[in-house]
Amino acid sequence: MAVTSEVSADGSKLTIAIKGRFDFAKHQEFRDAYEELSPAPACVVVDLKEATYLDSSALGMLLLLREHSGGDDSDIRVVNSNPDVRKILGISNFDKLFDIN
Repeated sequence: MAVTSEVSADGSKLTIAIKGRFDFAKHQEFRDAYEELSPAPACVVVDLKEATYLDSSALGMLLLLREHSGGDDSDIRVVNSNPDVRKILGISNFDKLFDIN
């Protein structure tokens, strides 16, 4: 599976890991990883360690996740991005919307 998710034992943190290309083909898998969780976790970590590519539809998916998680009050962290992916996130000013490490 190209998108995997894991909820912490206490249910407070969801980690979504992306493997390969993060593009529109991953749309449904990505949404399935967080939409049906109840209660919603307080923190979401998007792990891009194994992501090789990110396009505009992936940026849109991250925005949908942010909106679903509470918008400005959400705690979403994008971690382990490679330099190319980090550059795309920076150019898109996503560092102002997400905690990017």
